[in-house]
Amino acid sequence: MSQNRREFLKKAGLGALAGLGAAAGLFPAFALENTDMSSFTTKPTPGKVRWGMLVDTRKCLGDCKECIVRCHHDHNVPDFGHTKNEVKWIWKSGYENAFPTASTQFQNPEVLERQVLTLCNHCTEPPCTKACPTEATFKRWDGIVSIDYHRCIGCRFCMAACPYGSRSFNWLDPRPHIKELSNTYPTRMRGVVEKCNFCSERLVKGELPACVVSCAENALTFGDLNDPNSEIRKMLATNETMQRKPELGTLPSVFYII
Repeated sequence: MSQNRREFLKKAGLGALAGLGAAAGLFPAFALENTDMSSFTTKPTPGKVRWGMLVDTRKCLGDCKECIVRCHHDHNVPDFGHTKNEVKWIWKSGYENAFPTASTQFQNPEVLERQVLTLCNHCTEPPCTKACPTEATFKRWDGIVSIDYHRCIGCRFCMAACPYGSRSFNWLDPRPHIKELSNTYPTRMRGVVEKCNFCSERLVKGELPACVVSCAENALTFGDLNDPNSEIRKMLATNETMQRKPELGTLPSVFYII
């Protein structure tokens, strides 16, 4: 087993200490620090781990949507059959929609025509958490921005605050519109917001996110941004990368190779 694999399993395993609550992403920020951890030798430390993703747009080409299909199936994302009430966790956007503030002067036309994979950026400084009046959306100890569906009152302030359009609202009851029910993640209800959770329910089992393992082109790299020896950090150090709207100061945890 490689050192990177061992380190990933070790760090991901810390989240398992929180049980089902963490698996669904429902623990509030730093809640694990108040849990009786006497039977464990280590415990999660806020800021020690920061999960992140790198998308290589040079490999993510064409109409391939395997990662989207897998993500939406595993997380019981409803399909209403139209864009009006669409719920999405991960999707493809045109280059200029994904990077509206990036210069396109003299840019390669092929790049401008690319469909870019987009999802929640799990920002280090997430504006959505500050806008939520009930703390239903919060940043976990490992940097994942999560949602407590039971606390969400449907005010949609977080949607207005998110500059990336990464959140969806259930205007209708989503359950009748799930084509094939998955038992890997709980279903939601009408009147709540939802989004990508970096597959926190898989991380606690030492598994990579569903989108990463389903990508046949190996266009997605996932790992600990705080670990200089992780694969993602090595790739960031050896490739020129971009973030979406970096001028906003949100410090996204999703990076792109263009």
